[in-house]
Amino acid sequence: MSATVATKKILVTGAAGYIGSVLVPELLRRGHAVTAVDNFMYHQTSLLDCCQAEALTLVRGDVRDMELMRRLLAGADAVIPLACLVGAPVCAQKPPEARSINLDAIKALIDMSSRHQAFILPITNSGYGLGKTGLCTEESPLRPVSLYGRLKVELEQHLLNSGHAVSLRLATAFGISPRMRLDLLVNDFTYRAVTDRFVVLFEAHFKRNYIHVRDVARAFMHAFDNFDRMKNEPYNVGLSDANLSKMELCLEIKKQVPAFTIMEAPIGQDPDQRNYMVSNAKIEATGFEPQWSLPKGIAELIKGYQIVQRRQFSNV
Repeated sequence: MSATVATKKILVTGAAGYIGSVLVPELLRRGHAVTAVDNFMYHQTSLLDCCQAEALTLVRGDVRDMELMRRLLAGADAVIPLACLVGAPVCAQKPPEARSINLDAIKALIDMSSRHQAFILPITNSGYGLGKTGLCTEESPLRPVSLYGRLKVELEQHLLNSGHAVSLRLATAFGISPRMRLDLLVNDFTYRAVTDRFVVLFEAHFKRNYIHVRDVARAFMHAFDNFDRMKNEPYNVGLSDANLSKMELCLEIKKQVPAFTIMEAPIGQDPDQRNYMVSNAKIEATGFEPQWSLPKGIAELIKGYQIVQRRQFSNV
């Protein structure tokens, strides 16, 4: 961790999650003071190595505790609200919790903030919903299918109306994180290739976009560094050369795991019905460029799966 004097005070909720446990160490390395909040509902230990940093304040707490959040918000220059029930399956299982955590708590945080506090929020490009001809841009209509997608779309509108926020519409993340998740598509399929040697696909032609978790963290820092010229706008964040169907993704994995067998099933349905291609030209025009390709991330996952086991890492 960097020993330099912190330049900004950043409040990160859900800080021990899949994205947060990559982002927080990088913020500290860059010299920022970080207040990291998490309820550690998955018993994760992903921020242990950050405890050496004097610039880290670690708080075990719930983002729905408004007295706590008001106190923590008071000293923040910027807020990155990552606390969320992530993904369509877990939101479908717990609708009241999903609404209170994914929407109500963050809206309340925005409403009690001041305009000098920068908000950078992960939304999701699953809001584009079912298939659309051509590339989805930030101007494309949002038609979310799942509760997860609908809550994110509603939150984004409230966020952008605040006048001091950036919305990052994230593609499906992949790659190794200290708080690993195996229930993300690239991570899941690569795990199946390495351990089971086969996968059964449904809706194999459905397309979506992808982005490495370390590039997600870099996108947050890019938005923070360029906040004044990016604020009050949504930005798709993904790999422009990775608008791939499930079958195309599996064939990419097979290049590195030749024994991987891919089969198709005539039945089955994704809960959020993602089927679209995405343009990332808007954020690229601000100078952001991903550093992790899909093949590079798959190679990383193959190595990582010599360590992890499925029962350890999931959100459902």
